[in-house]
Amino acid sequence: MSDARPVTVRPASIAELRAVAQPPEVRGRRNAEHWTASLYLRRFSIYLTWMLLKTPISANGVTGLMILVGWSTAAALLIPGIWGALLAVVLGQLQMLVDCCDGEVARWRRTSSPAGVFLDKVGHYTTEALIPLALGLRAAAYPLEFPADFLWTTIGALLALVIVLNKALNDMVHVARANAGLAKLADTHGETAPRGGLVAKLRKAARFLPFHRLYHSVELTLIAFAAALVGLFAGQPVVDRFVVAALLPLAVLAVIGHFVAIMASRRVRS
Repeated sequence: MSDARPVTVRPASIAELRAVAQPPEVRGRRNAEHWTASLYLRRFSIYLTWMLLKTPISANGVTGLMILVGWSTAAALLIPGIWGALLAVVLGQLQMLVDCCDGEVARWRRTSSPAGVFLDKVGHYTTEALIPLALGLRAAAYPLEFPADFLWTTIGALLALVIVLNKALNDMVHVARANAGLAKLADTHGETAPRGGLVAKLRKAARFLPFHRLYHSVELTLIAFAAALVGLFAGQPVVDRFVVAALLPLAVLAVIGHFVAIMASRRVRS
């Protein structure tokens, strides 16, 4: 596709749009691409992007929609029982679908910008903080009774804090490298893998039990739905309370492991 293509021109076909909006360097990103996007969402996002390009909405406007869907995902978890959890799963998938589209719109219209990256970060940080807060409220159960229910809402708040900290570690790496005048980090295994020793062995072991990947909005909604299903038989809010109580220490362990892995890799080495 020539750079002379006017920004306002619409793609002539899905194939043409896919060549520009979903190039190999995007589909092959190791860390920036969530497994749902790689597995199936990119197959559908291109059609939604096709429709969005027929409207005047900007790429940042699409990111704004993604943010609203993410917040709605957390809000759905405030609906007690299985239906709120099921709605959260659907909305969580929709958020990821729209998240694919904002970049595709930006690449076709050549409007990628730092503002778009910033808004994308806002969307994911806020969504993945609000969902644990909602899980804490589900564990407390309605009607809320204070101070007894402060335990579960506090666990939810601590879980949100730890999840956001874990996400921030990756951004801290990029900030540290930029401040040190180093090149942008390549999204490859060689750059992120520990250099050897015990940390490398523990990282390999974590592949067989990847609990550190449980804290994305998609995984959290699936966990909430599974808890709601089990709760139909085991009773609620017992199952929700067990889930948030288990997620918090695992999240702390994930943050510690993430920090150690960063320090043991080439990411923060000059």
